[in-house]
Amino acid sequence: MFNSITGIITGKFPKQVFIENNGIEWDICVPDSNLDMLGVVGSEAKVYTWLHHTDQLMCLYGFANADERSIFLDLLKVDGVGPKGALKIMSSVSSGRLMEVLENGDMEMLEKIPGVGKKTAGKMMLTLKGKLKITESAGTVVRVAAASPYADVIASLASMGYDKRDVEQKVAMMVEELSKDSSFAGKSQKEREDILFRKAIVSLA
Repeated sequence: MFNSITGIITGKFPKQVFIENNGIEWDICVPDSNLDMLGVVGSEAKVYTWLHHTDQLMCLYGFANADERSIFLDLLKVDGVGPKGALKIMSSVSSGRLMEVLENGDMEMLEKIPGVGKKTAGKMMLTLKGKLKITESAGTVVRVAAASPYADVIASLASMGYDKRDVEQKVAMMVEELSKDSSFAGKSQKEREDILFRKAIVSLA
C-alpha cells in the first residue's frame, strides 16, 4: 500500500508518534525503542510503515528504519503474537538485544521480556532461532545477507552519506532490472560496477 511517511514530528508519546505530512497528521503506533531514533518534536522524520486493517479497526504501525519493521514482521510469524504483542515486546527490549537472546537460545532471559511468557518464548525460539543473522550497529539491527558482488558500490555510496539500507535496496533493484539486459551481463565486473554507481547516484539524488 505505502512503504513510508516523511513529515514533521508534531507529537511523541509512549508507543505513539504524530507525523504531519501535507496537511494530514498521522497517528502512528511506534515501539518505545524506536522513539528516540526518530528525532525530536519539530524535526523531520521518515517512518517506515505497516498497516493493520480488520473489520473492527485500522491501525498504522511505524518504525525508524526498514530493519526495525522487518523484526516486527518476523515477530508476527510467531503463533500467538499479534501486532500489539509485537509492539510491546519491541518497546521492552531493543531489536539487537532480542535477536541476541534468540540466537543464544537464552530461554530464561527471553521469558523475562514483558509480553513474553514461557509458552510464547518457546514458540519464538522455534520460529525465529537460527533464521536470522544480525550484527549490532549504532543500536539498530542490520541483517547480514550473502555477500553482494557489488559490495564496493554499496560501500562507496554509503560513504557519501546515503543510508546503507536504502543503497542496498536500490542496488538490488537495479541489478535485477539490468540482469534482463544481455549487454550488461556481457560487460566486465568493473564496467557493471561503474554503470550501477552512476545510475544509483542519479536515483538516490
